Amino acid sequence: MQITIRDSVEADFDQIVDLFKEFATFEKHPEKMTNSVDRMMIEKEFFHCFVAETTDKKIIGYATYFFSYYTWFGKSLYMDDLYVQPAYRGQSIGTQLIEKVINYAKETGCHKVRWQVTNWNQPAIDFYNSLGAEISIEQQNCDLLL
Repeated sequence: MQITIRDSVEADFDQIVDLFKEFATFEKHPEKMTNSVDRMMIEKEFFHCFVAETTDKKIIGYATYFFSYYTWFGKSLYMDDLYVQPAYRGQSIGTQLIEKVINYAKETGCHKVRWQVTNWNQPAIDFYNSLGAEISIEQQNCDLLL
């Protein structure tokens, strides 16, 4: 199967939001998914995403990211989500997406890439370990919803 990894465009938002919903369900929190195409259109200047697309233009995976600044490292790229639909896993699509993120971070002068992994998602933990990622057990998320 031929897969293209590319930057997302506004015309992709419908498919991407559907994937966000799938990912929220996979993460066992569908009720937390409150984003929408309308919100994405309003906030599009803040949205950065690479998509995995089939030859028939179906988006089957994505990696969202944004730039951040860490006091200990400097300019960094934070990968918010990496998701590939279950039917397409095991075909190196996740690897292609994360490699795109890592290469983009290098090209844009970042010193670090950071992301999270759910503690029960052992396949993802194994995948990230195989990349050489350091998975911290010291830090916990702090979210304040506004």
